[in-house]
Amino acid sequence: MIRIVTGVRDGQLDDPTPCEGTPVAGMLDHLMGLSLAFRMGAEKTPLDGGASASASALDPSWRSELPARLDALAAAWRDPIAWEGFATVGGASLPAPAMGGVALNEVLLHGWDLAVATGQEYRPDPASVEACLALVTEMNEPGNEELRNGQFGPVVPVPPSAPSLDRLLGLAGRSPSWPSR
Repeated sequence: MIRIVTGVRDGQLDDPTPCEGTPVAGMLDHLMGLSLAFRMGAEKTPLDGGASASASALDPSWRSELPARLDALAAAWRDPIAWEGFATVGGASLPAPAMGGVALNEVLLHGWDLAVATGQEYRPDPASVEACLALVTEMNEPGNEELRNGQFGPVVPVPPSAPSLDRLLGLAGRSPSWPSR
């Protein structure tokens, strides 16, 4: 993800992302907030408020601050204590292992969003893709609609034989062929 962030050019900040209505600058702002919020959740010190996605609110120091926050997020979840008990992020409290999965899913999916929006190659860790696919598959099971809670757009049909990342993207409401302009 840090490689993707550092590859964003100033001229791309207004470009669209697969998240409708969210330009690259808005995605960067969202990543600034979620990386801090999920780090604080791992550290068991919840942060008030949620992660915005506002292009106009993007901190001017994002080029240095966001990579530092992503490093801190990863370090926080490497601590075994992060996986114990409950973690609270954005007012939602979940068993810590579930929240860790949500954090990974957020970073992985938004990494793809940012990469395709800025024309960069995206190579997520296969084990992380599989973990996120399992999480999002469960969120899409009948009776689990409340788990989706508006997090994703409508499912985009993807063949069952498609690569795991493409199936994850489809379940998360993204077209693996974006932009299909």
